[in-house]
Amino acid sequence: MDLALPAALGIIMLGLGLGLTVTDFRRIARHPRAVLAALLTQLIVLPSICFGLVYLFDLPPVLAVGMMLLSAAPGGPGANLYSHLFGGDVALNVSLTAINSVLAIVTMPLIYNLSAAHFAAGDETLGLQFGKALEVFAIVLLPVFVGMLVRRARPGVAARLERPVRIASMVVLAVLIVGSVLQNLELLRENFGRLAGITAVFGLVNLLLGYLVPRLARTTSREAIACSFEIGLHNAVMAIVIARSVIGSEEMALPGGVYTVIQMPMALVFGVVLSRILRRGRARGVLVAGTPLGRGDAAGVSRVGAPSA
Repeated sequence: MDLALPAALGIIMLGLGLGLTVTDFRRIARHPRAVLAALLTQLIVLPSICFGLVYLFDLPPVLAVGMMLLSAAPGGPGANLYSHLFGGDVALNVSLTAINSVLAIVTMPLIYNLSAAHFAAGDETLGLQFGKALEVFAIVLLPVFVGMLVRRARPGVAARLERPVRIASMVVLAVLIVGSVLQNLELLRENFGRLAGITAVFGLVNLLLGYLVPRLARTTSREAIACSFEIGLHNAVMAIVIARSVIGSEEMALPGGVYTVIQMPMALVFGVVLSRILRRGRARGVLVAGTPLGRGDAAGVSRVGAPSA
């Protein structure tokens, strides 16, 4: 299991790289409001909210650090799927996932070290030093770069591999999550009640702010939907891998495991409810937060709630 989790994350990130081109990074300049709103929410607002929730729910130090590590994780592969199902701008999702995955090499060790120093002061075993930060880089970004190189050098090969690798990554991910749960069943049972509330609240806040902050920045509804799922569906596997394989803490990985169980169905319900609200808003000629329909909104809202072909 210790080797399987990093390998599974490597496959997931390789699949991301196979679908990326330099254009995906350039696209960020064409969506400045959406990107800035998403990054502000992802990198500053959510860790701050998570910090407050940790105190509100009175978590012990190791679980508190695990929650902060989860809050620093970028969007996961499920974000693209949910955005596709509910009418979001999937191309924007791809771009946000790419830039957030790059930034995570800096932000995850930074937020982890700050939270470990705060919640577990004096415990030198919890620090993420330079050598371990390099492990994070190797696990997270190297497979992305390999995938992008394959896409650039052999686009036909990348196109043929992208779907099988994506399917394989989801299957391996599901198997490993189930295996991890079974392997740590007693530990999970002892802490599930303590973590269920905070992960549910944090997940719902993620989804809500992920939609509302971009809308307040006057993005289109399709861009806001993409941001909502990108921000609302963290790459919990990344947090679990760093906690277990890099830091060596089973307990610190628990928030990511509980979050995965709760957040996927919650995001589905959120998408259905949001689609109904947007349809009603479209019927009135407005969208939520009193924002008038803008370019790209009508098409996006008409697709919301109807799975795409």
